[in-house]
Amino acid sequence: MQAPGARVSHHARVEQERTLVDVPCVVHVHSTYSDGTATVPEIAEAAGAAGAEAVLLTDHDSLAARREGWEGRHDGVSVLVGTEVSPKQGHYLAFGVSSEIAHAGRSALEIAAAVRAAGGVGFAAHPFSRGGRMLVPGLARRIVLPHGWPALDDPLGCDGVELWSLTTDAAEGWTTPREALDWIRDPEAAVAGGPPAHHLSRWDTLSAGRRVPAIGGLDGHAPGIRLRGRVRSPLSHRRTFGLLQTQLLCERSLSGDPQADWRTVLAALASGAAWLACPSVAPARGARLWAEVAGGGSVPMGGEAPAGRAVLRVRLPRAADIRVLRDGAPIHEVDSAALNLDIEARGVYRVEARIDGRMWLLSNPVHLR
Repeated sequence: MQAPGARVSHHARVEQERTLVDVPCVVHVHSTYSDGTATVPEIAEAAGAAGAEAVLLTDHDSLAARREGWEGRHDGVSVLVGTEVSPKQGHYLAFGVSSEIAHAGRSALEIAAAVRAAGGVGFAAHPFSRGGRMLVPGLARRIVLPHGWPALDDPLGCDGVELWSLTTDAAEGWTTPREALDWIRDPEAAVAGGPPAHHLSRWDTLSAGRRVPAIGGLDGHAPGIRLRGRVRSPLSHRRTFGLLQTQLLCERSLSGDPQADWRTVLAALASGAAWLACPSVAPARGARLWAEVAGGGSVPMGGEAPAGRAVLRVRLPRAADIRVLRDGAPIHEVDSAALNLDIEARGVYRVEARIDGRMWLLSNPVHLR
C-alpha cells in the first residue's frame, strides 16, 4: 500500500481508486483453538456465506490454527491466523506475527512494541470498553468487566483500534435481560445505529493528534454448545458475520498464499485503507474516499497531508445519506452516490453513509494537518 502521507496526481489517484481491490473481511474471531465454539472450517464456511473473502482469526494467546495448517484458502475464503494478546488489563489484536506474543510482566506499551518488533501490526481490541451492568429486580449485576486498552494516549501505544467490537459493545449496552433478548431476536435492528457514540468521540479526539486506523471486529465466539457435530448458539457466526465487516482496499487480490496475503492485508490495515461496512444493509464493494489537494496532490483514505484547498471525493456503489464530519462534527450532508466537497480548513475528515436511517458505511479519515 502507498505510504500514508504520499500524494499523487489527480489522474493517478483516480486510476488507483479504480484498480484497488475490495477485500471484505471478518475480523476478531475465536475458534475451538481458544474459547470459541466453532471450528476453523465452520468459521470459513460462515464467512463465505456472508460474502467475506477473508477471516482474520484471533484466538487468545494462540497461533495453533496456523501450526496445524489452517492458514490458506478454504472454499474461496482466505483464513489468516493472528492472535489476541490477552493480559488481564486490555487485549491486543496482533496481525502478521509468526509466534505468540508473551505478555506476562509487560505493560500495554511494551506489548504493542513487541508486536511491531515481530513484524506485525497491532490493533487495540474493544479499546473503549467501560464494562456493563445488567439490572434485574433488586440487583445490578456486572456482566462485562471493563477491559479497554490502557495505552491509547501514547503515540506508540497501538497501531490502530477496533472502533466497533460488535458483540462486546452489544453486551456492554444491555441493561436489562429484555434488551439482551431483543438484540438476539433482531440483531440487524440493534446495530442499525452504528458503533457507540462515545467510541466515535474518543476516536475523533485521538485522530486529531495522530493517525489511528480503525477496523470493525466481531469479537465472535459463537457462545453456546456443540451438539451432534454442530454449533448451537444464539450468536452464531452465520448470524453475525453479515452484520459488520472490515472492507479493506488492497493493491491486489488475495491469492490463497498466506505469506503473500498477509503482506497485502497488513499494508491495508496499517495505512487505514478500510471501511467499516454493514453488508446486511447493502453491498459495499466500490466505496471510495479520497481528497485532491490544490496543486495536484491527492490523499487516500487513511492518509495525511498539509492542509489547504482541496476537494473531498466520495464514490459509493449506490445512493445513501452521506454525512461528512470534520474533527467529529458534521459539516455536510447529501443523499447521493457521489460527492465532491470543497474543503479548506485543516482537520480530520471522515464519512458516514446510512440507508433508511441504518448505518451502512463508516470510513477511515483523510487527515489534513
